[in-house]
Amino acid sequence: MSVSTPYNRLDSIELNEWFHSNLGQRLLDAEYELIGEWASDLFGYQLLDVSLFDSDLSYLDRCVIKNKVHIGPSAVLTGHQLELRALPEQMPVATDYVDAVILLHALDFAADPRQVLRESERVLIPEGRLIVCGFNPFSLWGVRRWLPGASKRLPWKGKFISYARLRDWFSLLGFDVERTTTRMFRLPVQHQEWLGRLDKLESLGQKWLPWLAGVYVVQAVKRVSTVTPVRPLWHLERKLSKSAVEPGSSMKSKASGRLW
Repeated sequence: MSVSTPYNRLDSIELNEWFHSNLGQRLLDAEYELIGEWASDLFGYQLLDVSLFDSDLSYLDRCVIKNKVHIGPSAVLTGHQLELRALPEQMPVATDYVDAVILLHALDFAADPRQVLRESERVLIPEGRLIVCGFNPFSLWGVRRWLPGASKRLPWKGKFISYARLRDWFSLLGFDVERTTTRMFRLPVQHQEWLGRLDKLESLGQKWLPWLAGVYVVQAVKRVSTVTPVRPLWHLERKLSKSAVEPGSSMKSKASGRLW
């Protein structure tokens, strides 16, 4: 199955440039710090870091999982970390193989975010962990998308999937949410001085207006049903009707040894 993507090489370059800008780097630093803390509780053998921009896996240094791989459309094999060039919708990974998957805004910029989640569910082992970072459309960052010219630039032309929709997708795929938090209550401005002045908004937003955060981070676990299917009642009745039952001494009949 082929998966097309609306982002060409120039878009990938633009996305990388934005995440290395003042605002983008501030966002990544906040997410890296949080995910690095959560990842310290992860265990297993294989971890995938999935995004459509370059990612430095050093933020996962506290994670005890030994094999960590970055998957992205422009990834290459480098000297200090393993990177695989692939679309998030088509992960070149065996089914039920990895212990954890981290989606760094992969749903926001993928051509088919639901397929990315399906792929994540496929490659995860039962009880594997999935961490998702996403832009909140119901925030000042979401409002920024409606300003003139924003719809033609990254990251503002991304999909910005709501937390409620993500929860619905999780439910359909058999994921249970374990923990959720939010970050980036500051205005989405690039000026370094203003970014510093708006630091106080982070603590105030966490306490009073968590639903207005620029981004959310969610950790979910892949559940696998172990319910044994129950055979239909008609099957049981047919089986009983064919079984021989020895009647009591007062009910024995020479014509037949069956009750029916």
